[in-house]
Amino acid sequence: MTRLTRYTRTTAFKLSLLYIAVFTVMSGFLLVYISENTDHLMSEQVVQTVDAELKGLSDVYFRGGVRDLVETIDERSRHPDASLYLLVDFAGNALVGNIARLPTVVLEEADGGLRRVRYTRLGQDTEKVERQAMVRTFELRGGFRLLVGRDLGDQLRFSNLLGNALRLWLIVVILLAAITWFFVNRRVMKRIDEISATSRTIMTGDLTRRLPVAGNDDEFDRLAVNLNTMLERIELLMQSMKDVTDNIAHDLKTPLTRLQSRVETALREAREEEGYRSALEATLDETDNLLRIFNALLRIARIESTAPGSVMEPSDLGKLVAEIAELYEPLVEDEGGRLETDVPDGLMADCNKDLISQVLVNLIENALKYGRPEEGDFIIRLSGGEEEGRVVLTVSDNGPGIPEHDQDRVMERFVRLEESRSEPGTGLGLSLVKAVARLHGGDLRFMNGASGLTARIDLAPVGNRNGNEHIGTRTGSEQPDPA
Repeated sequence: MTRLTRYTRTTAFKLSLLYIAVFTVMSGFLLVYISENTDHLMSEQVVQTVDAELKGLSDVYFRGGVRDLVETIDERSRHPDASLYLLVDFAGNALVGNIARLPTVVLEEADGGLRRVRYTRLGQDTEKVERQAMVRTFELRGGFRLLVGRDLGDQLRFSNLLGNALRLWLIVVILLAAITWFFVNRRVMKRIDEISATSRTIMTGDLTRRLPVAGNDDEFDRLAVNLNTMLERIELLMQSMKDVTDNIAHDLKTPLTRLQSRVETALREAREEEGYRSALEATLDETDNLLRIFNALLRIARIESTAPGSVMEPSDLGKLVAEIAELYEPLVEDEGGRLETDVPDGLMADCNKDLISQVLVNLIENALKYGRPEEGDFIIRLSGGEEEGRVVLTVSDNGPGIPEHDQDRVMERFVRLEESRSEPGTGLGLSLVKAVARLHGGDLRFMNGASGLTARIDLAPVGNRNGNEHIGTRTGSEQPDPA
């Protein structure tokens, strides 16, 4: 009973009932329409036949009188067809015809009107069989009454045949609908049960499970493909969250431990104001480092949650690169290197200037830390141009580069290829660059060349935002803050 109730509550069952009802009504209407029109057509044929018989007999009566009329009716009555004839005298006695019995009122009301009557026909033991006919009755001179009609047996048999066909058709429709519902509902329920079972497994925590795809490219397959894509994204996000949590625990444990150790040492050993001041300054430095980490995380989250196109405006990248180069050129020279730029004048893009400035700053900082060559001059180059309808910005160095198997991993949060972590940093700079690139509809890519590493991001040119509205809102309060 529970299983039956479960099936009757399904959408397939309700749709099947609706289809049966609609198809039954339409089939009934069609058959009734055909039956009514056929009956009307056959009735018209009967009337035309009766009128033609009356016209012919009238001509015989006017030419030869009653004797010729009797002979003609007698001859026609012997034919085994559907025509009916009866001629009676003024006393109601039958003179000739093929009708054995019919209601007397029919002969008494000889007005020539068409009426439907029940009668019994002469011959071959048919006197006991009542039939239906359409007749006309006329009164002739001398008190004679002439009845001419047409038997309706064929018409009634055809109507019965249509009625039986309608009933049989409805039975077949219901049976076929039930069979179709059974197999369709079974197939649909099987797919739904598979999806439900997989969903329950996923809800228990197994994010590696995927919904089955039958390969039919039907609506269930399309739904399963979309859900599987969503599950892959969720699994990736959960794994990223796990990695971030692990990295946060690893990266924050050391500064927090140093912070605790310095405070304990100051409380235990310091005896003068200078000792406490030194401990407080060291504590303040560690606190600033922690705040930088959290600020970088918050900024990445804010960038990833920003709607694409909501912070964009036409910007001159040549001027932007020149400003960054002017800011960092002395720093690069102090490090024994050289900062070069190669951006054409008038290179415009729809972007957020502050975020793109942050990108360039992070990439330059990254090159300063890890892009030094083993020997020779240290060069950092900022370049720009257009490729395949996109505006491209690159930051290159002539250092050792990044191994190809690490190029995707290095963009994850808190990932630092320098396992000793002796260099200052949080491992969030390239994660922020990647988030900004995605906000602009592009991506961050690394390419190892003969002369070093090239980091590349692509932006939309002015007037090409893939349908995003130009709002022109800027995060003007955000200044470059190296992560």
